[in-house]
Amino acid sequence: MIGQILKKRHSRNRSLPRFPDPRPTEPIALIGDVHGCFDLLQRLLDQIPEGTKTVLIGDYIDRGEQSAQVLRFLLSRPDLICLKGNHEDMLLRFLQDPERGQTWLHHGGLQTLASFNISLYKQTLGPEALQACRSQLEAKMGDRLIAWLKALPVFYRSGNVFAAHAGAHPDVTLEDQEPKHLIWGHPTFETRQRQDETWVVYGHIIQPHPSATHGRIAIDTGAYATGTLTAAYLEPGSSPRFITARL
Repeated sequence: MIGQILKKRHSRNRSLPRFPDPRPTEPIALIGDVHGCFDLLQRLLDQIPEGTKTVLIGDYIDRGEQSAQVLRFLLSRPDLICLKGNHEDMLLRFLQDPERGQTWLHHGGLQTLASFNISLYKQTLGPEALQACRSQLEAKMGDRLIAWLKALPVFYRSGNVFAAHAGAHPDVTLEDQEPKHLIWGHPTFETRQRQDETWVVYGHIIQPHPSATHGRIAIDTGAYATGTLTAAYLEPGSSPRFITARL
């Protein structure tokens, strides 16, 4: 039975057309989900060749313990291109309406609050506590950082390389993508191959190893859980290679 399944998979993969190598307009490095791992981010940036355009794929906060440090660092580095991830989207929803956006707290938001020296306990999530927490977070972050988060783009494109936090709808042109699919994902992204020979670089879904296959480059290696942060390094006309930083 297992042999038949593997044979079918091999046959299906063999029938897929070969993708051309990535052809960005210049060398680029794309960094996976940081999730509050400031030390790993520093180590990874130190390994990227000087002068390389560097893009961060989103999810800078939550889960890890250094979200405030990560955000303040990125704010100070206009040379880095930063995309919006679903965790930044959740934080902004919490700031807009803490009662409706409180699901963020159950997906790593408490760690982000702690990094800003704000304490909130799950047993005290009443309306007044949530409003007070939102006010504290706004004050700690400041208008400039909040405005920066709101203005984050949801994709980056260079040649036949397209980067978005959660991938893209495989059956929709890149110009017509809905932001929610780029930030939160689309159910068929990992099962259907694009037909426009564009490589989509994405994070969002933790992988045991980074990979580049059939037009998809996966770079979320679960930094906060595994101690490994990954970047895809792409040069015009060359196969992708990966750069990693480990604790």
